[in-house]
Amino acid sequence: MEHQDRLVWKTKATTAIESRREELLELVSALIRFPSENPPGNSYPITRFIADYLGEAGIQCEWHEATPGMWNLVARTSGGGPSPSSSPGSSSNTNLSMGTSATHGIGTASPPRRLIFCGHTDVVPAGDLARWPFDPYAGLRDDEWIYGRGATDMKAGLAGLLYAAVTLKREGVPLDGDLIVAVVPDEETGGRWGIPWLLERGLLAGDGCIIAEPAFPYHPTIGQKGCIRLRLKLRGQPAHSALAPLLGRNAIASAALAMQAIAAAAELPVHLPAAMQPLMERSKQFLDEFGFRAESMILDRIAFNVGTIRGGTSVNVVPDYCELEADMRIPVGLAREQVLEAVKRRLEPLGPDVEIELFGIQSEPNWTDPDDSVCRTLTSNIEWLTGQPSYGVLQWAASDARHFREYGIPVLQYGPADLSTIHQYGERAPVKDTVRAAQVFAATAIDYLNGG
Repeated sequence: MEHQDRLVWKTKATTAIESRREELLELVSALIRFPSENPPGNSYPITRFIADYLGEAGIQCEWHEATPGMWNLVARTSGGGPSPSSSPGSSSNTNLSMGTSATHGIGTASPPRRLIFCGHTDVVPAGDLARWPFDPYAGLRDDEWIYGRGATDMKAGLAGLLYAAVTLKREGVPLDGDLIVAVVPDEETGGRWGIPWLLERGLLAGDGCIIAEPAFPYHPTIGQKGCIRLRLKLRGQPAHSALAPLLGRNAIASAALAMQAIAAAAELPVHLPAAMQPLMERSKQFLDEFGFRAESMILDRIAFNVGTIRGGTSVNVVPDYCELEADMRIPVGLAREQVLEAVKRRLEPLGPDVEIELFGIQSEPNWTDPDDSVCRTLTSNIEWLTGQPSYGVLQWAASDARHFREYGIPVLQYGPADLSTIHQYGERAPVKDTVRAAQVFAATAIDYLNGG
């Protein structure tokens, strides 16, 4: 499709989204009203709602139950129409042929592109309801904000993806390639029942991906730190506390030494590859300019946190067992194995009294080339819609993006957010950015899938 034709279709789609913005905002509120907390992680009710919503627009979904209660949806729409449908319990694990559109004529140089819109349905638990300034699952909103658990992470973004796909379908926008919508559970716990489960089984594939995770209004995130999660099991020798420390070996005291070892390992020097230096400098400068000082300072160093500790049986008994869990985030310029070896070296004085166990998220630092076509297409459409400069930046956290990069799929994150309220009481998302994100998603799909 020629540039001028794409511009006409983009204008039509983005104008439609603005004119029907109340429908989009009600979709966000409806998603928030599902208390899809993980744990426990039952995603069926909200997934059923989303499948019905897409189905009403003529976009049928494939259902895939990864484990009881954890449901994935995969839908595809293109110039050739949506994929066949299936219902839960019938052929829920049937493989979908993603992007099998026929080439347009003999000798075509490249096949049609496949763009993935990805979002997760699960949210972190709301916690103490008495500490919320409003009902976290009422789906409240006013002219400026949408309120509730998951508003920013990431139901406003998920609604934007869904609404963009539905708008393209309603408006009859021609797509030379395939737009794939992947709605997944189990992101918040770093679990395996969503994106990695689909990718491992060949149920999802694409040439580029947009995840609607919270981001800055003009700056998608294109790279993330790696992660190590450690469980340290420390053993000691019990004794009567009246004889301590002359008798017994205190496992909690050993845990304190282990925490010092983790802190020392976090001082490991970082050697940033020359090719990544411009992106790192740009990311830090951007964060500094907008007041994200802590995020800027931690971006190129190891972050660590001891989040849980359990040990002892009674105050008058020398504890013979203690267990702690630590989270370490690894910047570009280091590898997981380097950090893990540094921790082990510093734990050597504890000898056989300490056992190291890995659990949960384990990933290397990862990023997408800012010049990749999916990155350039999305940032150019942010600029087209806002008139503001747009470029990708590095992020200090982790998400499902790492799984796509493991499979060679270029991916970036862009979604509406009030970053100061993520996972907190009073979570909210801005109305203005929610509408704009949906417009960016629609315009990006039109350009990316039609040769832009």
